[in-house]
Amino acid sequence: MNIKRIFGAILTVLGIGGLIYTAILFANTAGGARDIKSLAIFGILGLIFFFAGISLVRTTKDES
Repeated sequence: MNIKRIFGAILTVLGIGGLIYTAILFANTAGGARDIKSLAIFGILGLIFFFAGISLVRTTKDES
């Protein structure tokens, strides 16, 4: 199995976890400035990890 595909899958799972955590924070937020900062940080990092993992899995060729 290719190590790049494994790393891409790990990044994708971390991105999904970050996006789920952002959704949980969004549901429990009161609207303070600190809440909005944490929403933005976790949301942006989740999106970056998710799209990086998806693109890494998609562009890596299977060479078994």
